[in-house]
Amino acid sequence: MKLKIALLQLEPNKNDQLANTVKADSYCRQAAKEGADIVLLPEMWNIGYTPYHNEVNDYDYNPCNPKYPELLEKWKRQSISTDSDYIKHFCYLAKELNIAIGITYLETYGNQNPRNTLSIIDHNGNIVMTYAKVHTCDFSLEYHCTSGDEFKVIDLETSKGRVKIGAMICYDREFPESARVLMLKGAEIVLVPNACELEINRLSQIRTRAFENMVGIAVCNYAGKGLGHSVAFDGIAFDENGCRDMKIIEADENEGIYMADFNLESLRDYRKRETWGNAYRKPNTYKEIVSTDVKAPFIRNNKDWLDI
Repeated sequence: MKLKIALLQLEPNKNDQLANTVKADSYCRQAAKEGADIVLLPEMWNIGYTPYHNEVNDYDYNPCNPKYPELLEKWKRQSISTDSDYIKHFCYLAKELNIAIGITYLETYGNQNPRNTLSIIDHNGNIVMTYAKVHTCDFSLEYHCTSGDEFKVIDLETSKGRVKIGAMICYDREFPESARVLMLKGAEIVLVPNACELEINRLSQIRTRAFENMVGIAVCNYAGKGLGHSVAFDGIAFDENGCRDMKIIEADENEGIYMADFNLESLRDYRKRETWGNAYRKPNTYKEIVSTDVKAPFIRNNKDWLDI
């Protein structure tokens, strides 16, 4: 089974949701013409990850005490629900095009702060997974988001067959536990919407997540100077010829559709025989990993959210 994942590396129209919908629609249609089975957008696409004020990008920004609370509240009101016109549009589009779509947005979440969310819509137009970012960037804008509480994997039906899909969002990939849990839950491919610089260290980090868990990873970033470099690794580090490069594709900084072709038969065969993943782990020695203690040098005095 050959699976084509289209990474839509785009520049947003800031927080103009209608314009972002129209743009994503156009690129989804083109990706479908190019044979995509799954289309993935960058993080929080409905508002282009546009902050409520440029202060959130300052080094000394204190998320606990924003200087412009009225703008923050306006930003929160841009959140949308899973039955919004935005989501419904992409449900109809997925069914029309016979593709799956990974759609991202700032999600309304009851009476709590909004969530940074990815919904996966299958080729029949049904939402089959809604995942909220677990590792919110609590040192910045996302301090004002509600964190997700579970990593999810679904058995996604595509027009070519079934594949086990997991999800992370941006900062999630900087914690090895995220990809590890997804592997343990059976993920074969992990979709990662992104909204930050993907430089050599983060690209190496993504490669490592694919290598150590024997999973394919597809990361879709925003286009633009200092961004771009959407990337995919197939998770197969060795074949009959020895060590191989797992990288399927890496974009430049320009807008475009970057197609990642995954060979699921090869990946599944590799996972049956190789030594990584869950073959030889010793989880009874890992108790510190689930400890909630935060010790020096990682204590952040301005982060009252560490008081858990």
